[in-house]
Amino acid sequence: MKKPQAIQRIAKLREEINHHRYLYHVKDTQEISDAALDSLKKELHDLEQTYPDLIIATSPTQRVGGQALTSFKQIPHSTRMLSLEDAFSTKELTAWEERNQKIVPGKYQYFAELKIDGLAVALIYENGELITGATRGDGSTGEDVTHNLKTIEAIPLTLRGQPQGKIEVRGEVYMLKKDFEQLNAQRAKRGEKLFANPRNVAAGSIRQLNPAMTATRPLRFFAWEITAGLSAANRQQEYQQLQDLGFPVPPGATVFSSLAAVAAYLKQAELSRLSQPFLVDGVVLKINDLSLSRRLGIVGKAPRGSIAFKFAAEEATTVVEDIVVQIGRTGVLTPVAQLRPVQVAGTTVSRATLHNAGEVARKDVRVGDTVVIHKAGDIIPEVVKVLPKLRPRGTKPFTMPTSCPVCRAKVVQEPGGAAHRCSNPNCFPVQREQISHAIGRSGFDIEGLGDKIVEQLLQAGLIEDPPGLWQLTVGDLTPLERFADKSADNLIKEIATHKKIPLARFLVALSIPNVGTVTAQDLAREFRELAKIQQASVAKLAAVDGVGQVVATSLAQFFKAPRTIKLLDQYQQAGIIVSKAKSGGPLAGQTFLFTGSLPQMTRDEAKQRIQALGGKVASAIGKNVNYLVAGEAAGKKERQAKALGLKIISPQQFAQMIS
Repeated sequence: MKKPQAIQRIAKLREEINHHRYLYHVKDTQEISDAALDSLKKELHDLEQTYPDLIIATSPTQRVGGQALTSFKQIPHSTRMLSLEDAFSTKELTAWEERNQKIVPGKYQYFAELKIDGLAVALIYENGELITGATRGDGSTGEDVTHNLKTIEAIPLTLRGQPQGKIEVRGEVYMLKKDFEQLNAQRAKRGEKLFANPRNVAAGSIRQLNPAMTATRPLRFFAWEITAGLSAANRQQEYQQLQDLGFPVPPGATVFSSLAAVAAYLKQAELSRLSQPFLVDGVVLKINDLSLSRRLGIVGKAPRGSIAFKFAAEEATTVVEDIVVQIGRTGVLTPVAQLRPVQVAGTTVSRATLHNAGEVARKDVRVGDTVVIHKAGDIIPEVVKVLPKLRPRGTKPFTMPTSCPVCRAKVVQEPGGAAHRCSNPNCFPVQREQISHAIGRSGFDIEGLGDKIVEQLLQAGLIEDPPGLWQLTVGDLTPLERFADKSADNLIKEIATHKKIPLARFLVALSIPNVGTVTAQDLAREFRELAKIQQASVAKLAAVDGVGQVVATSLAQFFKAPRTIKLLDQYQQAGIIVSKAKSGGPLAGQTFLFTGSLPQMTRDEAKQRIQALGGKVASAIGKNVNYLVAGEAAGKKERQAKALGLKIISPQQFAQMIS
């Protein structure tokens, strides 16, 4: 980015970050996630590093926090409550160490502790008794919330041993995830607005003007630093002193002899973050030697001797560089945002689905916009929201094309529907996607037929649809690039061995609009034969559990269409045998949902096994789910299942059920 553009971008970023910091620190509310705000701050930091002459004293990168609330008495901190510099990769940790080595050379030990997502506070004790408790505020001055902090049992009113003199302890007020869920469940019963996350509850509770209200909230506390009154040689001794005084400290804190030794701890901490009873958004690394840490001093807002390693965010901000239209296997046009590459949830994201024209219009996504994108686990990245204050001048709303961008055929919109479709059933992308889908793992499951080979066969005019694959010969393939006699023979043999297919998988292979693997399994279990599904009325189809009127109408129209009749005839001529579905099974009437990873099989293999035994697989949490299979790094589905009282089983228990 050239300097004139950087000047404009920096000004907008500062304004936007200050707005969200005010909401977060002063009003205890959020419009975007912490991860998205971190992404904006990192972009600003990187631009200022590129153009250091543009850095000003009032930039969000040069200050600690927002303004203190005026509804509480203001208390100056004896020493500033500083924030930490963030690192998002081991490369950035190495750069941090190298900067410190230039100031104080030597061998460092590192103290690593979990970074709990809560509200930082400072506690002042005189002669062992709690005198004052204050929030961070702007770092120099905080709010007097002593009476509210006294309601938290984890904070001792009198220190063990009654040490004389003044002692200042700093730490984090937080809430357990299970307590947060119970609190929200109670609010839901009363018809009250639900809280967004445990951190917001902790911050809002501490700033209640009535301590009796704070006392009703299940708040907890971890201490992580002594800033006055006692001295220690290193961080372990400091933690021991805190525990001796009667404070809980963050669990699992460990000393390492080098940054290289820290790497495994960081990886394990990230993997186990969701299983922790409280919110964890990273690891704090501190130079273990307190004297050395003090010698390194402070730069800007942060102490040089500490750094926060932030876990891969599930949300980030980036810029929409273009909006393109993709054509799927049913001819539906899907707008896709091409993004400035950004790291989200540990991977680089450069594209995100915008679903349909209605969704684009609702969110008002435009080329040039700064957007928040989300990617949790294996979910496809999507645009969560636009940040309109960062929008460049002259942007135009997105409009869906009226003709197909590939074949130029007319684009039609279904009456009353959101989807736009290419009207040409022989459009090249439609053919390609339908064939790739038919031979995929949920359909015929033919190995060795990747997207490039399918495209090659289409371009050569050797096939037009999936049944054409069984008409291919070795002689058809050998003239093609990358095919020798042996590879051609192997592929023809592989195709030939996949002439028999279960009914549910065949329904998936047909690319019926609105019919996925779960619906296909429901239909197969109910009707058992393809002919019976073809002959069924809309009312009979709609009566199947999990189908409904919309899908039933789509099914009836699909099987009556001349193109479908021709396709089924071609499959028959190719010798394809669709086997009848079995009725019942040991898992009949049971619905499963998965979260986290399964150590012994893939998610697709588990789904196929359940369906083969007569069970169902749900796509979302709900009271219809009988079992939630919670694997490693299980996410919010597990918490939702607990709130609904659903049965949660381990991957090992699941393996026993299907064995």
